[in-house]
Amino acid sequence: MRFFYNIGIYIFSALTYLISPFNAKISLWVKGRTNWAEKIRDKIKPGDHTIWIHCASLGEFEQGRPLLEAIKNEMPELKIVLTFFSPSGYEIQKDYSYADCISYLPVDTPGNAAKFVTLVNPEYTIFVKYEFWNNYISVLYKKHIPIYLASAIFRPGQHFFKWYGSFFRGILKKFDSIFVQDQNSMDLLESIGIKNGLIAGDTRFDRVVQIAGASQDIPQLEQFRGDEKLFLAGSSWKQDEEIISQYINRFPDKMKWVFAPHEIGKPNIERLEKLLKVKSVRFSDFNQSSADARVMIIDNIGMLSSAYKYAYIAAIGGGFGKGIHNILEPACWGVPVMFGPDHKSFREAVDLINENGAVTFDSYKIFSDLLNKWLTDELFYLKSVKITLDYINKNTGATGKILRVILRKDINKSSS
Repeated sequence: MRFFYNIGIYIFSALTYLISPFNAKISLWVKGRTNWAEKIRDKIKPGDHTIWIHCASLGEFEQGRPLLEAIKNEMPELKIVLTFFSPSGYEIQKDYSYADCISYLPVDTPGNAAKFVTLVNPEYTIFVKYEFWNNYISVLYKKHIPIYLASAIFRPGQHFFKWYGSFFRGILKKFDSIFVQDQNSMDLLESIGIKNGLIAGDTRFDRVVQIAGASQDIPQLEQFRGDEKLFLAGSSWKQDEEIISQYINRFPDKMKWVFAPHEIGKPNIERLEKLLKVKSVRFSDFNQSSADARVMIIDNIGMLSSAYKYAYIAAIGGGFGKGIHNILEPACWGVPVMFGPDHKSFREAVDLINENGAVTFDSYKIFSDLLNKWLTDELFYLKSVKITLDYINKNTGATGKILRVILRKDINKSSS
């Protein structure tokens, strides 16, 4: 199986080079890996004490960020090497100050893996949630470098749990500890004889609390809201917007309304404006004279997480085919959340629905009924608020649990 795995890696690598001239994202993927060894040598010198943290993309980075920063604060003498598989992670975080060396992960060939690990020579390595690169993990394992998997979540359909999955199960056995998010993941690991799992929770909860603590005031939103309730559609997509706009056009005065579209390009903003039959204003154009608008469209990136604290109810986009965006950011403010039907692979969405802190809709009628319930039944609304806050509070702390295990093992290693 190892032979076929390596052949697949070489074929994948060759295809990316062939396709790169015709695809901007793949072009970044290829160019970013050019001269990777020289870039690492420039940042990491022989004798440096390093740790290596790998994230597939931006989402995994945000998930692992609390752990990375906690390690750096605890052991500032260590140099942190941060790698990404995807351009969407690297290109946004390539200047992240807590990491000493930020790089694309070279393609997982045996030669690249051996060279990379030799250059970085980490004290230990942390993979965040996903990414099981056999050659890298095998080299680390042979060199007796501890390997940890943080905030992992497993599902029955994954190849680890299939009859043909022995090769992939072998990869899992090389991790020193697999920190899983929930009991279901732990049970799945134990069902295939993996005994290195530990339930630690999801570091994303620590991250959203961290983000909320650093939130910025947005006077324009406060002025726009005034004394009314505010509905915020965060990271909205076309299908979400069409349903929500129907309700706004029928009942514009029930609340103030804010859209923060996933795509803020001019054509998409104009399309959204055409859906609305009431006065709207873009955030960039907002002033005192436009405060009477019923709808605001946020046409920038970076303020959404702070904007949620002004919301009474939030709808999170992506649930009509792309998969929902981050529902924990509004939840940590105690804001009840709504989203489309494509949410079942998101544990927090399923949990909050089961506990009545969130609801899902797939049509205008269901959206309308659910929204009216929160607006007319104050007791039901307040219970939803409490549920969301309690859910965040009881799920924070994964960073500390993981860090205690890693530091204890690191101390034991250095004292042996």
